Amino acid sequence: VQLQAYGGGLVQAGGSLRLSCAASGRTFSSYAMSWFRQAPGKEREFVAAVSWSGGTTYYSDSVKGRSTISRDNAKNAVYLQMDSLKPEDTAVYYCAFPIKPWDWPPLEYEYWGQGTLVTVSS
Repeated sequence: VQLQAYGGGLVQAGGSLRLSCAASGRTFSSYAMSWFRQAPGKEREFVAAVSWSGGTTYYSDSVKGRSTISRDNAKNAVYLQMDSLKPEDTAVYYCAFPIKPWDWPPLEYEYWGQGTLVTVSS
């Protein structure tokens, strides 16, 4: 199983970024997918999740209203559109596969991508 996240970069506060994650090695459409992030010196935290069909989403309070998670099962990809970025959004962002298929909300994760760095300048 491989997860490759990309799309991070340096952006000014108030700007936008779209993160992408390409998945392989599993029946992608059977699994919810999630994004996490880890800021320097902090623990990894949940950001958002999307159900296997894409029809249901869930966000942390820290990004709710500013971010949109989506997926394209035909491309085995999951996305995170982040708008109105704040300096506190600076972190390495990871996509993750949960352990169980058809699990909602996903609580346990098995595979993680390598992460993509988002830096928001003030």
